[in-house]
This record gives sequence, C-alpha cells and structure tokens, in this order.
Amino acid sequence: MSANITAADVKKLREMTGAGMMDCKKALAEAGGDFDKAVEVLRKKGQKVSAKRADREANEGVVIALTAEDKTKGVIVKLSCETDFVAKGEDFVNFTEKVAQLALEQFPASLDELKKLDMDGLTVEERVTELVGKINEKIELDAYERIEAAMVSPYIHMGNKAAVLVGLNKASDEVYGAGRDVAMQVAAMKPVALDKDGVDQSTIDKEVEIGKEQARAEGKPDQIVEKIAMGKLNKFFKERTLLNQQFVKDSSKNIAGYLKDVDKELTVTDFKHVELG
Repeated sequence: MSANITAADVKKLREMTGAGMMDCKKALAEAGGDFDKAVEVLRKKGQKVSAKRADREANEGVVIALTAEDKTKGVIVKLSCETDFVAKGEDFVNFTEKVAQLALEQFPASLDELKKLDMDGLTVEERVTELVGKINEKIELDAYERIEAAMVSPYIHMGNKAAVLVGLNKASDEVYGAGRDVAMQVAAMKPVALDKDGVDQSTIDKEVEIGKEQARAEGKPDQIVEKIAMGKLNKFFKERTLLNQQFVKDSSKNIAGYLKDVDKELTVTDFKHVELG
C-alpha cells in the first residue's frame, strides 16, 4: 500500500461505498488518495461491468412490497440480478428494501421517476450502478408499482420471489385480513385484470379467435361456432379476472362473493402483481 494511502483510508472508502477491500485499495491508488475521485472510479467500474454484462439474463433477484403505516398506500420494487446467490445476499436485499422505502416516502409516479430520486447524494440509478461495481453482476431496477386506496394489503411470496398489493374501498382490521387473502389469491392464480371491463380488447379478440378455431377443429357447424367462442370467452373471464375467480380458500364462492361476506359494499379497487423472471 503506498505511503499516502493507509488501511484506515481503505476502510473509510469501504464503509462509504460498500465496495470490496481490494477494489477500494485500487480506486484510492488510482485517485491519488482523493476520496471523491475514488468513489467516481468505483462508479465507473460499475458502468463498465454493466456494459460488459448487458446481454446476460437477470432472472433472479428480490421483489419487495411495503405499505404506509396507515395502510392507505403501498409500493412494489423489483431488483433483478443474475444469480440466486447474489439475490439472497444481505447487501442486495437491504439495498432493495432501502429503494422500496424511498419509493414509499416519495411515491413517484413511474419507474423512471423512481430511478431519478436522490439516494444519499446520488440518484437511485447511480446507486444501482455502484452496486453492479461491487457485486460484479448485471443488476437492474426493472419494476415498480404503486397503489393508493382506502386500505392496501400486501403479500410477499416466500423468498421475495413475488409480491402483490391489493387496494380495497373500505378500511378495517377485518378488511385488511381479507385483502391479504385476496393478495395470496393473486399470487397463486395470476389474474390478468380486476373484472371483464379491465381486459383489453386485443386479449378479448384473441380469446374469441382461439375459441372459434377450437370449435372449427372439432367439426362444429358454422352457425354455432360464434356461440361456442363466446362461451369460452365467458369461461376465460371467470378463470382469469380476479373478482370472478373461484376463491382458492373456499371454492363455493368467487372473490367478489367472499368480499361481500366480509362487508356488503367491500370490493377490490386495484391490484398489482410483480414476480421474478
């Protein structure tokens, strides 16, 4: 170690950036002992790693859901990486939680806005690049969702592999519990929309066309092909829209019916579901 760079200097830079000891030592040497320049050296290293690993698959990672203390708003943040080993690391999980906490406090309207937020003197995006330099893997902040409602219930699937937020139109402890049940339903059954009004026209057209093709392939006469296709579309709405789905905890009712048992006016206003991959 050169005379003007001490072990204490390396330790200080490591505490500032979280980078490895050898990386800190090299950065300080390259920066001639200047801490600001050394931080910049480490950031550029992160940018180089990002460029080098841009074509890698980042299918592992962490998905975090947080709600405000009063349960009227919530956020989901997803940070992706290449390996499960990194995803399970304390630094990686803590960083994701810190980003989620910032998102909850600032409540940006989009992922792009979240990336531009200040995080200890740098943007969130720059902090992600720093983490890339430290971990030497492709890392992407690639999903952010938010909900505001009378009550927001969260659910994080085992091992931070998926997260769900459910917004409801009423608030109470019982409603919060019901919302948790619905959030688990979303994680398990992956609905595409809240109800049939939320399904986009292109999806409807595609399902009708599939229904018609299946009916023709089965040799059904032309005059009933349309009717069969509409029947299959209604089945799609029942199976793939949240309020119409059979409740996994009690198959005798759908989600809309389950919520009405809790409170006659209770319904879901919105839901968000983010998973790895």
